[in-house]
Amino acid sequence: MIDRFRHSMQALQILMRAQEVTANNLANINTPGFKGDKLFYRAFQEEMNGRQVSSVQPGQTISMAQGAFEETGNPFDFAIEGEGFFAVEQDGNRFYTRNGRFGLDREGFLVDDNGARVMGESGPIQLPGLMQSGRIRSDVEVELDQDGTLRVNGERRDKLMIMQAGDLTQLERRSSAYLQAPEGVEMTPDGESSVVQGFYESGNVDPLQELVSMTQNMRLFESQQRAMRTTDEMLSQSTTRLGRF
Repeated sequence: MIDRFRHSMQALQILMRAQEVTANNLANINTPGFKGDKLFYRAFQEEMNGRQVSSVQPGQTISMAQGAFEETGNPFDFAIEGEGFFAVEQDGNRFYTRNGRFGLDREGFLVDDNGARVMGESGPIQLPGLMQSGRIRSDVEVELDQDGTLRVNGERRDKLMIMQAGDLTQLERRSSAYLQAPEGVEMTPDGESSVVQGFYESGNVDPLQELVSMTQNMRLFESQQRAMRTTDEMLSQSTTRLGRF
């Protein structure tokens, strides 16, 4: 019976974690470029009190599936088709993101919606003098080539730094918008992805699938609670009967 308790407790902990992942995915359905989390389970044997017992350990990874493109017509909205990432910097930290909803700050730097500067081949991309009263000047045309080259009135200004990871599974989440490459994970220029102007990539979360997962997790959680209650009652009855002898 003690093993039953242990298995039920382990199942409840896994289901609670699954609910946390699902809730976070649902909370970021409308976050541009968001990559949902997925749980996986690893079964293993461990020795406990001199005998081998089976255990399950949950793991978490980020789904890199492509999100749908949303058209905005904004010349500073960019979307990547492929496995590359925009590189941005904030407070001395380098992050990688698929959120291509960019704009210009007061100094003319290309920034994302968190204020992080978008990196180009020669550092942070700066396009001064383009904005007037919060809008792009009517005499200015901003164009983006598929390889990330930025042109203003036909003149090349810079090229977006599009990077890819040697191992996508090693990237670590820093927020709903940012991933970061830990030390030792190689990031290299991506020559395969293409960049589309006037679109942004929406999150890759499937709300219907997440709601189904949430419902299933709740049912399993209730089932495990009932199993624990039944085991507790059986243990209590056994203890009472043993006490009569």
